[in-house]
Formats: sequence, C-alpha cells, structure tokens
Amino acid sequence: MPFANHRGQRIHYTVEGSGPLIVLQHGLLLDAASWKQCGVVDALADRFRVVCVDSLGHGLSDKPADPALYDQAQRAGDIVAVINDLGGERAHVVGHSMGGWVAVGVARFFPTRLASLAIGGWDFLTGLPRGNAGPLTYGAFITFARRTVPQLAEWVTPDLEGGVRACFDALGQVDGAKDAVLSSRVPVLLWNGQDDGPHAPMERFAAENGLYAMSVPGDHLGALLEHGAAIGRGIRSFVGRA
Repeated sequence: MPFANHRGQRIHYTVEGSGPLIVLQHGLLLDAASWKQCGVVDALADRFRVVCVDSLGHGLSDKPADPALYDQAQRAGDIVAVINDLGGERAHVVGHSMGGWVAVGVARFFPTRLASLAIGGWDFLTGLPRGNAGPLTYGAFITFARRTVPQLAEWVTPDLEGGVRACFDALGQVDGAKDAVLSSRVPVLLWNGQDDGPHAPMERFAAENGLYAMSVPGDHLGALLEHGAAIGRGIRSFVGRA
C-alpha cells in the first residue's frame, strides 16, 4: 500500500496503468477510490499511469485536526510528494471540487511540476459558493451533506471532523489563483457539470482566455458520479493533446 510522506504526514495513493503520469485529486468527503468507482480511472488506465491521491484528512491518508496543516501550499506539496515518490518530474494534474483547489495550488506553488492542469467543479475566481446569508459555512455544508448524501458523510465521526472542517475552511484561500492558472504555461482544461454553479463562469473564463473547456450533464456531484466515464474520456483526449 503506497504512501508518500510530506511534512510529517502520510499521504496514501493508488496506481493503475502505465504511461505518462496523471494524478487525480478528489473533492471533499470523497476519496481516491471514488475515481475508480465512477469510471474515470478505467477510461485512462490503458494509456496512462493513473494515480489517485487520498487528500489529507480523507481515505487512508493521515487525518490531523490542526488547521495549519491544510493550507493550499502544503496540500499542493502533498501532490508533489506523491509525484516524487513515484520518481516523476512532471504530471498531468486533475482535480475536482476541493481537488480543483489543490490542483490550482500546484499551479501556484509548483508550476514546473505540471504537464497539464484540469480543474473540475471549482470556481477559482470566487471560491466557495455564496448564499443569501453570505459564504457557505462548514456547518451548513456538513448538515446538507448528511441529509442528501449520507453515504458520503457517514465516515465523518466526531474524532475526524476537525480535519474535514480544516479542509473546508482552507477553501477560502483563492488569492493568486487566476494568475497561477493563466501563467502556468501548460495546457489548461476547465470541466464542469452543466447544472453546477461553476459551469457558466468557468466556461466563460476559458473562452476569454483561450483555455480548453468541457461540459458534461449533471450537477456538482452527479456530473462526476454519474458521468465519470465521459469525464475520463474527455480528460484522455485533452491530455493526449497536451
């Protein structure tokens, strides 16, 4: 069972296939296995070495409660630690939701380690969605998740909630994201479900800045969980051009 070590934390990852290195980083409450379960890995593994990373606070990776361990530079460093552990120099980095935020962090803090960048389900211009009462809070998020997708939230027991809360709170860090994406000097794909909040602004941003864009049916989670094979094929095509 492979683990990379970074800043005293163990970061678990899985590997399938062979070829150019693609690193997939999941969203909040999901884990490395979700990429396999939804069909993304199978769409890529015949041509690429597909690496799925358990984010800090999730899956089989360590789950500290200290918020200082969850900032964007350190989380991006976790991805680089996995690339290093595999003996790679650069990787195609794909992230969804929170994973998109981490992927932006790689572009911001470790741009020379990128072969391409694919950001899904994340509006890096505004960050977390806003409601009538202001930005989404962790309390509102986890309450909604436990009501609507209990199978994804049931693992968040009181002893693990500190890490999940720290993951969520760190998503407010969006400074420098736009410049990092546009100055990355690698091909960039922005992909989103057609019913997801980031779809329109990210599609517009891609058109205005000459970036690739991909739309699939579904909302924030449904796009990935129900149309993962299509997402995988789209990423495969994009990386093939990168």
